[in-house]
Amino acid sequence: MRVYSATNIGMKRKMNQDYVFASQDTVGNLPNLFAVADGMGGHRAGEVASSIAISYLGRHFQETFYNLDKEQAILWINDSIDAINKQIFKHEEVDALSVGMGTTLVIALYTSDYLLFGNIGDSSGFVLKNNHLHKITVDHSLVNLLVEAGELTLEEAKDHPRKNVLMKALGASLEVEADIFDCDPDVDGILLASDGLTNMLEISKIESIVNSSEEIEEKVVSLIQKANNLGGTDNISIAYLEKEKEGGKS
Repeated sequence: MRVYSATNIGMKRKMNQDYVFASQDTVGNLPNLFAVADGMGGHRAGEVASSIAISYLGRHFQETFYNLDKEQAILWINDSIDAINKQIFKHEEVDALSVGMGTTLVIALYTSDYLLFGNIGDSSGFVLKNNHLHKITVDHSLVNLLVEAGELTLEEAKDHPRKNVLMKALGASLEVEADIFDCDPDVDGILLASDGLTNMLEISKIESIVNSSEEIEEKVVSLIQKANNLGGTDNISIAYLEKEKEGGKS
């Protein structure tokens, strides 16, 4: 089993507001935590909000996540997201320039007994199984809401002028509720990505790259390069876990 994560400024942004976390020091010794946070573009100090989210998660995971069963892990995700949201608002109280900041957050908690995703915003979580990439999370965006209501087609949603408007994000309101997804842990890979990747590359293209014979580091770099080649309109962040294949490397 191998993990690789990376973040890239893209081709259009002046700064990188994304942060990524992967518990690489525990690879091969479950549990593992992965997370991607995308500071809200157009808001002040988006990079501060995403940094708060990832810094808290990494520290909190190392200090508190010991032998939790699935139900306890779900509570851990919800409590973590609530604590991060409170920290964002607390930071705004002492730093006037950060008022209005926010971030998306997608989390994957993987153990030998369960695989959980937590999501708020429009960063995405996928699983790879039998060479097929399946999106697990649901985007909390205005456009996705319109698609689900039947008012927009998926094709119309791709280039909609309000595609980046979020209905949920950390820092957007005092009370937050993340979506939690309970998945079969028998998967071949776990991929988390900010929308800087998924807005640039079709799922089929991402799928073909993660199924290639390249090393895991090369796969992640290739995903970023191809997103940039298509315009790189946003920051791009990826956390990817690849399980050992029979007769292959971990």
